[in-house]
Formats: sequence, structure tokens, C-alpha cells
Amino acid sequence: MTSEPWGDDRPRPPRQRTLSDLAAHLGVPWIPSDLSTNRTITGISQDSRLISPGEVYAALPGSRHHGATFAVEAAARGAVAAISDRPCIELPTFVVDDPRRVLGPLASWIYGHPSRNLDVFGVTGTNGKTSTTYLLSAGLNGAGIETGLINGVTIHGPWGARPAVRTTPEASVLQRTLAAFHASGVSAMALEVSSHALALHRVDGIRFRVGVFTNLGPDHLDFHDDLEGYYSAKAKLFLPERCEYAVIGIDDDYGRRLAAEIDIPHCTFSTESTAADFYADHVRADQHGTAFVVHGTDHNTAVRLELLGRHQVDNALGAIAALSATGIDLDVAIAGMESLDCVPGRMQRIDAGQPFLAFVDYMHNTAGQQRQFPYLRSLTTGKVIVVIGATGERDPSKRRPLGWTAATFADTVIVTDESPFSDNPARLREDVAAGAYAATHAEVILEPNRADAIGMAVALAQPGDVLVVAGRGHDPVQTYGATTLAFDDRIELRHALNRTTTDVPSRP
Repeated sequence: MTSEPWGDDRPRPPRQRTLSDLAAHLGVPWIPSDLSTNRTITGISQDSRLISPGEVYAALPGSRHHGATFAVEAAARGAVAAISDRPCIELPTFVVDDPRRVLGPLASWIYGHPSRNLDVFGVTGTNGKTSTTYLLSAGLNGAGIETGLINGVTIHGPWGARPAVRTTPEASVLQRTLAAFHASGVSAMALEVSSHALALHRVDGIRFRVGVFTNLGPDHLDFHDDLEGYYSAKAKLFLPERCEYAVIGIDDDYGRRLAAEIDIPHCTFSTESTAADFYADHVRADQHGTAFVVHGTDHNTAVRLELLGRHQVDNALGAIAALSATGIDLDVAIAGMESLDCVPGRMQRIDAGQPFLAFVDYMHNTAGQQRQFPYLRSLTTGKVIVVIGATGERDPSKRRPLGWTAATFADTVIVTDESPFSDNPARLREDVAAGAYAATHAEVILEPNRADAIGMAVALAQPGDVLVVAGRGHDPVQTYGATTLAFDDRIELRHALNRTTTDVPSRP
């Protein structure tokens, strides 16, 4: 079970609230309405395993189980009440029609509306969200601001860090974390906001100082009905009641549409159009970093990032424009960004002294591939070798395009397993491989075992080539059905590289 990022000392509500206060706030009584159960509330949680004494248990409907099923565990751990769409016989229950929609604002109320005390920078889009939050955090730190960070890789604050469980935490965890940030002296934070989080109300109750839209392309269509539904979920971040100011990338149709549709103050950024409020030129991306000149309102500055890939220019522009909107000194903020040496699993170079370049990258959709592969190709006159697969329980229609796009850009495509979850691993591989064969460009190899596939890629690489292990990024586990295995592409790639460099005979 994952511990809370602040350790055992959970943040407490700044004001003492009781179940009677909660009943008045919600406008519904608790069932059964025994006044002897009027207890003081110490917090709220929707995970029965993580309940602490005095907390309200949010028993939400789920895709496989209803939270009410676990109310007995929540009661045993000290929950004082439940909020749900059905009575929980083990606990006094506040019954509401849609508890998920209620949870975010309720948790914000319990923890004293922490986002009102923080400058919250939210980042949404298809690609670049995680990197942009890291760049925002680095820029804020460079400006001397105590900063929190929540994204799909980590939750990080003054107390330290822990790995993230999901891209955007559930509402109760999110509000509690914001309260912990505020209590620890944090004054600004960067938050990665997924379309799932917006559709499932995880960020309801948060006031965003700035929202950033990176880009939008086909993804997560297993969850959203279609691309229009996906866009509509993303656009919810920029509602006037939620967000004060927007920063919008306009290098795709959806960004341009969003900029035309929203009703809040905003600015735009682009690597293609000088008509944007912030744009970049003189872009150079090599194996050592990424350089460009940013042009903005009264600001033209040369930037040299340690992050790899031309796509990081887009991410940095979004972060620079967002920080500019709050009046932060851009020179010191950019200096902070320039000190950021890596975003875990995002074009992360793995070097064990081998005579070719090797990377791990998260590119898991065709838009990401189209952003990354041209950069990789620019680094070599030799071959580009890619290890790739498809994650299970995701949109099946993306599998063949993943294989086709990889084989269009690369010379050798090794198709292997990612995390199949409940899907048939062989079917996942076959679908990706079918797309790769259809490109009629690359050598295509199937190797189910991911460690063996990585070892094979390393063995095939010649001096001057480029190798990338794609699709999983920082993910530390593989999941087959109910079985979870420790597996980190970065570790496995380094092991394979070390074996190869050790086997190379020394020169006489």
C-alpha cells in the first residue's frame, strides 16, 4: 500500500468541523440520523485501506466494485461517516445523487480550500504535460519560490517525494496534498491534469491561477466516446469558474479552436507561428540538449535546455508563458529551467559507455511518435532501432498505427509486451506488428519477453546507431492479469548495455 507523501502526520482541517456542519454544508441529513454520532471530522478519503480515525469515507461507484462494499473496513479503521449514493449500513451515511461530483468541492471545504492559498499551475493536453510541469516547477524554484509538484511520475513537496499512482490523484488525495503543501510553506505548484481527472471531477474544487493547454491528438478513446469528447474534457480546465488565465499552444487545430472559444483571459504560444504571443526560433536540438530563442511580450531570450528533443521547446514555451502571466522574473525562471537535467522516462538518455545512443521514452501514441522520431533520426546516419508494444485495456484502434508509425521512421522495430493487463498479450503484439509490417520499410521482429527484446536491440545496435525503448517511460512495473512484476525500462536497458560493454574485449 502506498504511503502518503507527508508520512504518518496527515494534514488536519484548519477549522474543526462536525457531521452536523457537513449535513448543513451538503443540505442532506445523515442516515441513520442518530445525534449521538455527531463526531468531529479529521479529513476525508475514498480509499478504505487508508482511512484514519475521524475521517469521512467517500464510498464511490466504480467500474468493478462499489465503494460501499468496503465500508466495513473503513469503519474498522475509524471512519466516522460515509458519503455515497446508497446507505452504508456500517456507517452513518450522507446519501447524494453523484458522490464523485460532490467529493472534490467537499474535500476542498474540509481542508479549508487550500488552492485559494496557492498559485496552482494546471497543465493538460495529449503530449508534453509531464515535462511542462517539471519545467514549471524548475522555473518556480529558480525564482526562489517554494514549490509543489504533482504529475504522473511523482508527488513532490518540501517533505520529499513519492511515486505517483495515477496522472492526477483522486479528489480526496489531491485536496489533502494541497493542504499539506500549504502547511509546509509552499506558495505555488504545478499539477498535471488528465482528461480522466476532468471527466471524473478529480480537480473540482481547485482554483487554478493558470491553465496550460499543450496540444491534442487521438488518445484515450477507450475512455472518451470520440475525439470531440476528449477535447471537451480537456476544455473543462478553462471554465471561468475554475481557471483565471489560460496559456494555449496553437500549433494544432484544437489549440486554435480552444483559444477562440474560451471566455477567460489568455495568451498563445507556438513553435510554428510568429503571430503567437510567445514563439520560438533558431531551434537546435542535438544529443546534448535543446537551444532556442524565445520571443514574448518585451522579452527575447536565448534558452539552452539540458532536456533532449525539439518537442521540449513547445513544453518550455508553455511554461515560460504561464510564469510570465503571473509576473515572475523570466530571466531567473528560465535559468531554473536550464538547470533541469532530466524528466524521468522522457527521452532519457542511458549511457554505459556504449558506442551508440540509447534512450527510454514514453511515446505511447502516434502524435508522440511523430514528435520524437524525427529528432532521433537527426542524431544518426546509421540505424534507428525501436522496442515497442501496446498497453492492454486501451483503445484497440491505436495499436496498428503505433506499429506503422514506428516502422515508418525506424529501421528495426522489435515488438514486445508492455503491460497487457487483462488483454491477450499475443493479440496486442500481433496488432502492433501488423501495422509495422504494413509500413513495408523496417525490419520487424517479435519478441514477447521485454527484457529479451531490449537485449536484442542492444545486440543489434552498431556504432553510431540510435536505440529507443518506447512506450512505458518511467513505469516501474509490468502487469499481466492479476500479476504485477517489477520492470523498469531504464534499469533493464542499462543492464543490457553493461553486459554488452563488459563483453567487448579490451584493445591491446
